[in-house]
Amino acid sequence: MKKRVLVTGGAGFIGSYLCEELLNKGYDVICCDNFYTGNKDNLEKILDNKNFDLLRHDITFPLYLEVDIVLNFACPASPVHYQNDPVQTVKTCVHGAINMLGLAKRTNATIMQASTSEVYGDPEIHPQSEDYKGAVNITGPRACYDEGKRCAETIFWDYQRQHDVNIKIIRIFNTYGPRMQPNDGRVVSNFIIQALSNKNITVYGEGDQTRSFCYVDDLISGIMLMMEKDNFCGPINLGNPSEISIKKLASEIIEITGSKSKLIYKDLPLDDPQQRCPDISLAKKELKWKPKYDRSQGLKKTIEYFENILRKNLDERK
Repeated sequence: MKKRVLVTGGAGFIGSYLCEELLNKGYDVICCDNFYTGNKDNLEKILDNKNFDLLRHDITFPLYLEVDIVLNFACPASPVHYQNDPVQTVKTCVHGAINMLGLAKRTNATIMQASTSEVYGDPEIHPQSEDYKGAVNITGPRACYDEGKRCAETIFWDYQRQHDVNIKIIRIFNTYGPRMQPNDGRVVSNFIIQALSNKNITVYGEGDQTRSFCYVDDLISGIMLMMEKDNFCGPINLGNPSEISIKKLASEIIEITGSKSKLIYKDLPLDDPQQRCPDISLAKKELKWKPKYDRSQGLKKTIEYFENILRKNLDERK
């Protein structure tokens, strides 16, 4: 009998790829999304699949389904979106986690929490390993997301200890690829849109802060391995340890696109991390996983996607 998987946030950037991969692996899939940042267009390849169901629902309210696995990916992940409604962001992280854990407890389902590298805050160690406790500013503008995800992890562990729920926790580092939203405010999508439009590329601070970018296909393979791994809860880092400065990333995108864009510099936002790089030793050991895509491969695929979006928008305006 096929296992039934609930993917919350399944119409989002990562969630939609996850729904596709689950269907490819032979699972029945229920996608749950309130479409705050999710997009039905992301699901166009699978909407007619007989093993796929789409449910419009906000997980801050209870959900009553019969499932075998819950993958909790519901929450806006870009600062532009989660800071637009910080109270709702906290509710999604915390109330949403409680509701999904309640569902998993009732149905005896395995449940995975999509946590984030943001639980490490502006890190004091480099790279970040899973045993690092983090340095988060609980009063800052990013805290609704950072602390919301930290609290969600706490609730997951408490449900495991108190109710013997089978939990799994992944910590996702910066991920990019097709289906990112053009207006989500993330650095890769921002730079690509600006470069393709030959507009000045906005770099915050001196541009020396570093990030590590994982192509979405690599992330999905890691998520699937974690989901299917027996007797392992995590937390586990999933990301690409290839580190690059923001300034150098902008230069790479300008070069690939052949853009005439110039770099302009603005003040660094409050609590913007200076370094972000995963230690993936645990993922290599437990999941035999490491990223396969190098940055140039992933950027070319992502740039092609945004080129098509801009061309489509131009055609619609004619």
